[in-house]
Amino acid sequence: MNPIIEFCISNMANGSQEAFDILEQDTNLDVLEYGCLSYCTTCSMGLYCLVNGDIVEADTSEELVQKVYEYIEENPMF
Repeated sequence: MNPIIEFCISNMANGSQEAFDILEQDTNLDVLEYGCLSYCTTCSMGLYCLVNGDIVEADTSEELVQKVYEYIEENPMF
């Protein structure tokens, strides 16, 4: 089972699109986009995504990608 990475389309429009594109190319991840993830305050404050249901936040797309991989390494699914 692959880690699930979820993006809000509004947050992608605000700058996390590049992170989505990079992570989507990793065949060891299931990367999904939704119209809204209902984290509007978080979404309005900066870039974020959900990793296995937990919020991961960053200031840039590059940092978001790095934090996603760090989260997965620190929180293995098995």
